[in-house]
Formats: sequence, C-alpha cells, structure tokens
Amino acid sequence: QVYLTESGGRPVQAGGTLRLSCAVSGVSHYVMGWFRQAPGKELEFVSAISRREGSYTEYGDAVKGRFAITRDNVKNMVYLQMNNLKPEDAAVYYCAAASVIGQRMSRADEYEHWGQGTQVTVSQ
Repeated sequence: QVYLTESGGRPVQAGGTLRLSCAVSGVSHYVMGWFRQAPGKELEFVSAISRREGSYTEYGDAVKGRFAITRDNVKNMVYLQMNNLKPEDAAVYYCAAASVIGQRMSRADEYEHWGQGTQVTVSQ
C-alpha cells in the first residue's frame, strides 16, 4: 500500500517562508511532484524531482526562484521549501508519486499516487 502524507501547511504572512514535507511509504525512488489547488481554480503544477538522487528538478513558472524541491531517500521524505510567499500561493498543496513519466513531470495525470493535501494560507 502506498501512502503519501503531507505536513507543514499553516497560515503565514506574505514574504514569509514555509517548508512542506511529504512522508512516503510503500514506494521508493519514484518521481515526486508537488501540485496545488486554490478554491475555484484548477490543479496547478508546482514542482517535481527526478527519482533516486533527484538530480533533475522542474518548477512551475509561478514559483521559479522562490520554491525548492528536495528529497531524502534514506528517510523517504520529499520537501518543498517555499520562500517569499505571496497571497496567490495560498492553496491546498498535494504531494504525488509517479513510477514512470511518459511525457512531462508537470502533468498531473502522470502521477498515480496522491496525498490528502496540506493547506497553506498566505495573508497580506
């Protein structure tokens, strides 16, 4: 059984920082991604990291230069460091795992396992 459990979401002021965590069990060395969904909006790609050493990463345009994804394969954890948060970053953030990427890491339909999400709120 595969479990992805996100944590770290909380209210924060604009300009602040947060680190989200995703605890992974049941799979290893998968491609890992973060997506987010704000109320009334579609699911949005945030970031993804390649399997194993995580030498390759991708970021959505809205978060480039502010967010950083990392993974710790010993602890089976994936992290999303979020800096200089903006009100438009407020959303539920989901961790996802993909065994194989057919086309693009930014496509939500590439990921077969998803967590329940963690809420990030950013105030002015």
